[in-house]
Amino acid sequence: MLIIPIKEGENIDRALKRFKRKFDKTGAKRELQNRKQFTKPSVLRRAQIQKAQYIQRLRDQESL
Repeated sequence: MLIIPIKEGENIDRALKRFKRKFDKTGAKRELQNRKQFTKPSVLRRAQIQKAQYIQRLRDQESL
């Protein structure tokens, strides 16, 4: 459970922004999205390889 202490006279929007930032850092939303649907390990591995190839292509183009 996230606890966000609100200081005296602090704007609620600012506190809400801190809460959202802290919530994003926990990765709870990403975890829920991953658990919603099962992805086969071979599909995950293929996606990782494609991402690595894409990054490598970007780096190769940058060095030219």
